[in-house]
Amino acid sequence: MSRRDLTGAVDFSVLDRTTGGDDGVAEEVLGLFVQQAGMWSPMLDARQEGWKDAVHTIRGAAAGIGAGALAAVCAEAEAAEKDLAPAKLDRVRDALNEALADVAAWRHELMMRSLRG
Repeated sequence: MSRRDLTGAVDFSVLDRTTGGDDGVAEEVLGLFVQQAGMWSPMLDARQEGWKDAVHTIRGAAAGIGAGALAAVCAEAEAAEKDLAPAKLDRVRDALNEALADVAAWRHELMMRSLRG
């Protein structure tokens, strides 16, 4: 799969290794990632009591699909003091949006490939 339109925010070779190259399993994993992102991203606000839980959960999900940059900024935010958290959480949101764009492009390409086959 060419994945030519992606930003590089997700290293899909990690996902391929994790799923054994099974596109169906990969689609399921990516669907869960998108679902978790939607559920936890509203908590990426230092005024929210559970913001560190949200960052921790996104960090683990990101590592599982190969979104290393997102996992790294999540780790930084998770370790940040509350006064530094807003800027760190901005970086998490930006990295999450990049990863979600890559995931959407990958899923689209997978769908298009299945229509051709």
